[in-house]
Amino acid sequence: MRRANWPRLLGLIVLCLWMISALAMAAPARKVTTFQSQVVTEGRQTFLRIEIGMNGPIKDYQVKGDGILNPNRLTIDIDHAEKGDVRAEIPLDRQFAKTLRFQETGNKLRITIGMQVPASEQNYRVYTLEKDRRAGKPHRLIIELYGEGGRRGHVAGLKGRTIVIDPGHGGTDSGAVGVGGLKEKDVTLEVSQKVREILENSGVKVVMTREDDRDVYGPTATDAQELQARVDYGNFTPNVDVFVSIHCDAYTTASSNGTSTYYYPKTWLDALLAQNLQDAMVEHGDRRDRGIHEARFYVCRHSAMPAALVELAFITNYVEGSLLADEDFQNEMAQGIAEGLANYFAVSGT
Repeated sequence: MRRANWPRLLGLIVLCLWMISALAMAAPARKVTTFQSQVVTEGRQTFLRIEIGMNGPIKDYQVKGDGILNPNRLTIDIDHAEKGDVRAEIPLDRQFAKTLRFQETGNKLRITIGMQVPASEQNYRVYTLEKDRRAGKPHRLIIELYGEGGRRGHVAGLKGRTIVIDPGHGGTDSGAVGVGGLKEKDVTLEVSQKVREILENSGVKVVMTREDDRDVYGPTATDAQELQARVDYGNFTPNVDVFVSIHCDAYTTASSNGTSTYYYPKTWLDALLAQNLQDAMVEHGDRRDRGIHEARFYVCRHSAMPAALVELAFITNYVEGSLLADEDFQNEMAQGIAEGLANYFAVSGT
C-alpha cells in the first residue's frame, strides 16, 4: 500500500483556500452609480425621496435610527459596497434633512443622514427597487424622509400588536343603504382595508374577519352564527389585543349625523378602547361627536378581549353619505382608528 504524501496534500489544501480567499477579495463590490433627491407630494403627504443607484442588487443592508446621542441621525450600512464616483457629502433639502454622507468602512458603505426630526420609524422609510431596463434605471436604494407628524400610513406605538378588524355586514347582508344606493357593507370593507394597511405598515399583525364581499359564516347562517363566526377570529387567534368592528350609522331621519362608538363593559379596558377610538375619529373626520355608549352588541359582548364597534358617520345623511363614499374621508377615518388604537395602548399600559 502506498503511503499518502501528506505534505503535498496539505500544500494543495492551503493553495485552494488561498485562491478562494483571493477570488472573494477580488470580487467586484457594488458601487454607487447615480444619486438623485427631490421633494415629492403624493396625496396629502409631502416628503423627500432619495434614490441611490447601484450597479448590482442591494440585498444586505441595515438601517439604524433612534439613537440616544444623535437622535436625528439615520444610518444605513450596505454590505460589500463602495462609494463610487459620487461626492462624499451631498446637501439635501433642509426642510427634511441637512446632508447625506458616504463613508467606506471595511467592506461596508455607510450612508449617514442628518434629519430635521428624530430618526424614528414614523419619520423615514427605506426600501429597494430592482433594475428597470425599460425605464433605464439601475438597482436602487430608496430613502424617504418625512417632516413633523411623520408619514401617513404609519403610527408609532403599535409594533408587535395583534388586532382583529371586522368590516361590518357583507355578502347577502348589505347593511344600511344610503345616499345614491351606497351600501354599508362596501364602505366598511373599504375603510377596514385602509385601516389594515396602516396597521401593517406600523408593525401590527392584522386579522380580518372578511377581506371581500362575503358572509363570514355563510349565506344561510342565522344572525347568531354569522356574528359568532366573526367573534371566533378573535377568540381563536393567539395573543389578540383588541377587536374592532367597523360600521356606518343609519336612521329614518336624514338629518341625523355624527360619529359614535359602542362597547360592552366586560372590563374597564372596553370603555377605554371605545373612548380613544372615538376621540381620534372625531379629530380626523371632523364630524359631530356623539360620544361612546354601552351596548349589548354581540361582537362586543362575546369577544374575549377588549372590543369596540365604531359608527363612522350616518350613511342616510346626505352630507355624510357623500363623505363615506369619498376616499379622502375614508383615509382620514382609517388614520383616526389607527391612532385611536395607539393611544389606547399608550394609556392602558397593556
